Amino acid sequence: MNSQDMPHNPFSLIADYEGDIKDLFKQEIGQTLPILPLRNMVLFPGVVTPVMIGRESSMRLIEFARDKDELIGVVTQQDGNIDNPRENDLFKVGVVAKVVRVLEMPDGGVTVILQSFGRFRLLNITDVKPFLWANVKPVKEVLPGANDKEFSVMTDTCRDLCIKYLQTSDAFREESSFAVKNISNPIFMVNFICTNLPFDLTEKIELLEEGNQKKRTSKLISILYRECQYAQLKESIQNKTRADLDQQQREYFLQQQIKNIQNELGGSDNADSNELRKKAEKANMPQNAREIFDKELAKLERINPQVPDYNVQLNYLQTLVSLPWGKMSKDNLNLVNAKKILNKDHYGMERVKDRILEYLASISYRKTIKAPIICLYGPPGVGKTSLGKSIAKALERKYVRVSLGGVHDEAEIRGHRRTYIGAMPGRILKSLIKAETNNPVFVLDEIDKISQNNYNGDPQSALLEVLDPEQNNAFHDNFLDIDYDLSNVMFIATANTLSTIPSALLDRMEIIEVEGYLTEEKKEIARRHLIPKELKKYRKELADCIKLPMKSIEYIIEKYTRESGVRGLEKQIEKIVRKISLKKALAEDVPLDSSIDIKTVETLLGKPPYNRDKYQGNDYAGVVTGLAWTSVGGEILFIESGACKSKNPTLTLTGNLGDVMKESAVIALEYVKAHAADLSIDYRIFEQWSIHVHVPEGATPKDGPSAGITIATSIASALTQRKIRKQLAMTGEITLRGKVLPVGGIKEKILAAKRAGVTEIIISKENEKDIEEINEKYLAGLSFHYVENVSEVFDYALLDEKVARPIVFDVSNNDSSKILNN
Repeated sequence: MNSQDMPHNPFSLIADYEGDIKDLFKQEIGQTLPILPLRNMVLFPGVVTPVMIGRESSMRLIEFARDKDELIGVVTQQDGNIDNPRENDLFKVGVVAKVVRVLEMPDGGVTVILQSFGRFRLLNITDVKPFLWANVKPVKEVLPGANDKEFSVMTDTCRDLCIKYLQTSDAFREESSFAVKNISNPIFMVNFICTNLPFDLTEKIELLEEGNQKKRTSKLISILYRECQYAQLKESIQNKTRADLDQQQREYFLQQQIKNIQNELGGSDNADSNELRKKAEKANMPQNAREIFDKELAKLERINPQVPDYNVQLNYLQTLVSLPWGKMSKDNLNLVNAKKILNKDHYGMERVKDRILEYLASISYRKTIKAPIICLYGPPGVGKTSLGKSIAKALERKYVRVSLGGVHDEAEIRGHRRTYIGAMPGRILKSLIKAETNNPVFVLDEIDKISQNNYNGDPQSALLEVLDPEQNNAFHDNFLDIDYDLSNVMFIATANTLSTIPSALLDRMEIIEVEGYLTEEKKEIARRHLIPKELKKYRKELADCIKLPMKSIEYIIEKYTRESGVRGLEKQIEKIVRKISLKKALAEDVPLDSSIDIKTVETLLGKPPYNRDKYQGNDYAGVVTGLAWTSVGGEILFIESGACKSKNPTLTLTGNLGDVMKESAVIALEYVKAHAADLSIDYRIFEQWSIHVHVPEGATPKDGPSAGITIATSIASALTQRKIRKQLAMTGEITLRGKVLPVGGIKEKILAAKRAGVTEIIISKENEKDIEEINEKYLAGLSFHYVENVSEVFDYALLDEKVARPIVFDVSNNDSSKILNN
């Protein structure tokens, strides 16, 4: 390529300006100037530089200017390959120049030395022959003051950076550095560097368009900093290459080269940023999120892919575009279908099912509704977690489950800040990304087992925002650092107990108790779900010949499990199927063609580890049957009372009783003392005899107030020696004035009474409402006696028939210490 109208070698002319350089910019010019277009060169005000001339029109212009001693305008072509440029091919800003000297070179070429003055703006081309003429408008230069210290420091920095850059370049090292060091005028030096250093042409035009000398110098410093870094990097990479570069260094060098080439071509072809940009177009981000995305994406494109910050930034942007902004699955509001699915998947749980159906019904009639936040609490194994999956199935929503058991770090909920290496969003947002919708059924499993206050924060308190319908429409994740709307998510929390959940968190949830299953319910669950589920795992030849009748199932429940749920029952069924499969594999004699009876159950599972208590009759005074609730269901409880002569009468309580139950015994004794006359008990008995109350099975802890009337009746029976009515059990809390208060666990206690053969139950009048909520089939064969006072209990429970003579005093002699118990 022939060099025409192009610069001579940079720094080939050592020049300076002595005196006030402002005089150069006061040059008067006319409205029109002959225009000299330059290829790949930008001339700055005040600079003296050589230019090689090659075009005929340019030669005619130079001759005209030299002969007439005229000023010319010097502008730069946008495209150096155009031989005859026109108005649209030229940049709009140039400088006024004067031809100082014309030199004929030995090779026949011509070099002209130009002295530049002030800037002008090109308005329009007026003529193209014999050379270009144009209308121009002078542009004022804003120069710093003579004593401007800031500009002085800036020019010194500029000089140092230029020399540093030249020292790392491949050519002109000595003469170029010498030229820059010997320029005394700071403005001339800045413009001289702008003219001669091989910067990008667009950047040079931007520098020329900047009329403020201080701002031009500041921009030049930024460019020199960058070029120095590039030059040092290039030199460093080349040196390392000579010393056998490893693969990582080679890739880094190539990446830098590719990046520079892409920038020269007018943009970056970064695969990561292009992919993110496409995903962002499809994502329905709100305006504030999109603005942050664009800002962070621009930052990503400026980061070197080899540094750790690049992956952090990339991970953040991928999270941002992966969130289901505005994506909602359509709810299936068919109540009949939802009810069918809930009943098919779970037996019982009527209150929970009704709550879900209420929610579906309300959606049908309301334009907007907040998703409910429900907390299901109850004993293990009753189906709290699986219920969430059934709800999602009924609603046709995505199902998400997060186990919170043992979570001790607040960042698990809210995410980590991006200042940490390996930062990631919290479990809430990660689960939403996995669900790909903004309204899944979100099960927060084992919410009661989150670790409380510790050095990593309080994760339970972090859930306050998540589970508050008034706040979760602007949930703030530390990693995302943008508010995200969780108001459409249906949160279902599960817990075994409410005692470890903070009251503030409980207040935000709708608490629904999932009670333990009764034996009758367990039998149905085993028949409908557990047995078919287990047999489905085996081949048909084995599954078809295993039959468990209801009697055998009930025997397994009563004798081999002690639980509120059905996990233990499921394990026993699995064990039976495993045992039978083993016997069949070993070709042993096993009754595969008939149902598995109780005897076969004992053969397969061994002797029963548990045994239900049976009613023991009323042959003994002081023994009363009570009803108790345990975590594994209802149980009957025997309260035994006796009296013995003592010099220091006391009340002795045994049977591993808790504080509340001990207090109930003290209250019961005080009530009997206060009403001794009504029971025909001589008051002197309490002065000479100790009373002992015992609850069998001393290894089992017992507590609670529901045995109050049972203990009072037991003490009264022991002191009067009156029998207790047959097939009778009772439960209720007692007060000192004899009022019978209601207790809980009524459903489980009633089933325990039925299993033990009890037919009559004494219960508080206030518990009558609980009886009315129980299915009538569970109440068959039972009669209830509702009482409000302990005296009513005594009137019905204590018979006139005596086991022995009551305790009396021998009044024939005056020794009050003689009390007979015959």
